[in-house]
Amino acid sequence: MSSALSDLCRHPIVQAPMAGGASGPQLAAAVSEAGGLGFLAAGYKTADGMYQEIKQVRGLTGRPFGVNLFMPQAGQADASAVDVYRHQLAGEASWYKTPLGDPDSGRDDGYDAKLAILVEDPVPVVSFTFGCPTRETLDALARVGTYTVVTVTSPEEAQAARWAGADAVCVQGVEAGGHQGTHRDDPAGDRAGVGLLSLVTQVREAVPMPVVAAGGLMRGGQIAGVLAAGADAAQLGTAFLVCPESGAHALHKQAMTNPLFTRTELTRAFSGRPARGLVNRFMREHGPYAPAAYPEVHHLTSPLRKAAATAGDPQGMALWAGQGHRMARELPAAQLVDVLVAELDAARAALTRRNAS
Repeated sequence: MSSALSDLCRHPIVQAPMAGGASGPQLAAAVSEAGGLGFLAAGYKTADGMYQEIKQVRGLTGRPFGVNLFMPQAGQADASAVDVYRHQLAGEASWYKTPLGDPDSGRDDGYDAKLAILVEDPVPVVSFTFGCPTRETLDALARVGTYTVVTVTSPEEAQAARWAGADAVCVQGVEAGGHQGTHRDDPAGDRAGVGLLSLVTQVREAVPMPVVAAGGLMRGGQIAGVLAAGADAAQLGTAFLVCPESGAHALHKQAMTNPLFTRTELTRAFSGRPARGLVNRFMREHGPYAPAAYPEVHHLTSPLRKAAATAGDPQGMALWAGQGHRMARELPAAQLVDVLVAELDAARAALTRRNAS
């Protein structure tokens, strides 16, 4: 790892910030205590809700941890397309006996208020998704000693992060579960995602800065692979989703290894932005018609997803998952970190033996 990253965590293992409840204080603290880098997901939370979770993590560990912010979304979605989708979802609203949400509930996710808190009361690491902050923002965080990471999905986005003054980039391959962190949501690129190993190499050759690799990683041997490709650390989300410390819904955890759910796909069905999840009824029926409208579609479907969870129906939930979901292991977070480190060490030793023979 780069010296700055190694100061933050003993092992090159970062727990992905999974918005929606999975990445809470218990999970982040457990991973950091075990020598990884735990993360809180501030997405979909209020500024005060984020701050309360930061205080909880500080009460659970003295080790470094991170907070992830969603960048505000520029522009407005096609209101007519959102309205058409609203009418398509009317049957879901009737089935789950809940009204649809207001698509105009806000586009900035409380970004400025959250940022103000993080400058006033700094945390060790802040990462950004869905765009790149301004140089002024990154400089403000640097002045208070915060290490900054920008999620990227292309060499061009990595260049933008470098020019803006980020300390590192999180390179997200198409294998990753949850939302693709593209800086510009272009529907023409929905099927054009790049695999992690190729993307890490491209970014490493494009920018001289630390790289955190993310996308479908579930085993220590895979971590060894991305480190060999040039990454400084690996970020895992789905692997930690099923840990007891994860705040993910029990049905979501069970679905990871349920043979009923055989594959993942990228879909706009739940949020209006491409996100990888387990293919279920809702995704099959509505994915082909969902507009490029984030966060309008997220707000619209939020009550449906909550009602499906309350009804015990995973077929109506957003079951975010990476391509390696079937390899999920239901272990306490600290034990999972230990297992991953042991697997990483074994993979490295095996490579050394092969090179020496």
